[in-house]
Amino acid sequence: MSKIAMMTQTDLSKYNNDWFNEGAGLVKRSLWFMVNALFFINPLNPLSGIKVQLLRLFGAEVGKGVVIKPGVNIKYPWKLVLGDYTWIGERVWIDNLEKVVIGRNCCLSQECLILIGNHNYKLSTFDLMVAPVVIEDGVWMGARSIVTGGVRCGSHSVLSVNSVASANLEPYAIYRGNPAHKVKDRHIEE
Repeated sequence: MSKIAMMTQTDLSKYNNDWFNEGAGLVKRSLWFMVNALFFINPLNPLSGIKVQLLRLFGAEVGKGVVIKPGVNIKYPWKLVLGDYTWIGERVWIDNLEKVVIGRNCCLSQECLILIGNHNYKLSTFDLMVAPVVIEDGVWMGARSIVTGGVRCGSHSVLSVNSVASANLEPYAIYRGNPAHKVKDRHIEE
């Protein structure tokens, strides 16, 4: 018998995430999924102000001057904080199974992903793993970039197009690649 055949295998029939707290009851979650589909994911609704009010109604903390473009998907608004003058671009997906804090003056460009959930591939039960994300003030996430659970993007850091941040980003630094690595410092002129 080969070494691989003797190894334990994944058994999804034993998967159990009963410990996970979605942070709201079934009615609130169901209402949010409908509102999210009609007003956020739907690309035919360009009205950012309505989206901001709906997020607040469902428990998000949203600052002033926030812009939310069409096609945005937000898992749980009650686990979301958006600082003043932050921009959320077209088709951004905030899969916030855990708290996501996005600071002031941030820009999440088109199709960015904030992916909180992961699975423990070392266990046969493939257990769910979640960890919060903090995106500090002035961060720019380039189009199609990804931030994974447990990451802190330091103040005014940049994650360039198609890059993946699976570890913390230093403040005022520019990152590129998968996994993202620092390529240079960010200097902002007046």
